[in-house]
Amino acid sequence: MVINSKQKGARFERALASFFRSQGYEARRTAQYCGNTGDASDVVGLPGIHVEAKHCEQMRLYEWMAQAKRDAEAGGGNALPAVFHRKNHAEILVTMTIDDWFNLYREWEAGHDLKSREEKQNADQ
Repeated sequence: MVINSKQKGARFERALASFFRSQGYEARRTAQYCGNTGDASDVVGLPGIHVEAKHCEQMRLYEWMAQAKRDAEAGGGNALPAVFHRKNHAEILVTMTIDDWFNLYREWEAGHDLKSREEKQNADQ
């Protein structure tokens, strides 16, 4: 059962990396030998995000988030920890702290406001 669980996790990590690439990012799974890879993310390629990938029926979000925080801190790059998770036959969800979510939201909002102002300015010309 452990082997199947590891295979399931590896398949999920490959699927995440593939999805990230489809969105325009150069993503790949990390080689996790003995837990020491230099980057503890399960998948790398999203700048500023530490990816913890979990494909599991029993959700342990607080444990997973604690792991993501520890690993992100150990990486030393100020990456925002995020848990990408799913259970069988369900869509992928992303869990992060509310503070990190608001940091991302504020960046999105600032970019959205800038785009709206540019569109209005172009319409006025």
